[in-house]
Amino acid sequence: MRVVLVYKEQTDYARDVATFLRDFSTQTGHTIETIDPDSPAGIDFCTAYDIVEYPTLIAIADDGSMQNTWSGLPLPTVMEISFYV
Repeated sequence: MRVVLVYKEQTDYARDVATFLRDFSTQTGHTIETIDPDSPAGIDFCTAYDIVEYPTLIAIADDGSMQNTWSGLPLPTVMEISFYV
């Protein structure tokens, strides 16, 4: 299972995202993969999982199926996401 965070860096919510990523890493010892939705890979990823709002956290099973998704602010708690890593 993997968790991916889709967001744009040059936005008003980028600081909230950076704080969340730091807190998640500190509290769990795991990192969350990030994707820029404007990159070629990000465009493909967002199209495949129908992501149209940022930031979006998505939990993906090993077979590629979406397990859960959280869109917009506020971001979910570290405890909510740690179940998926």
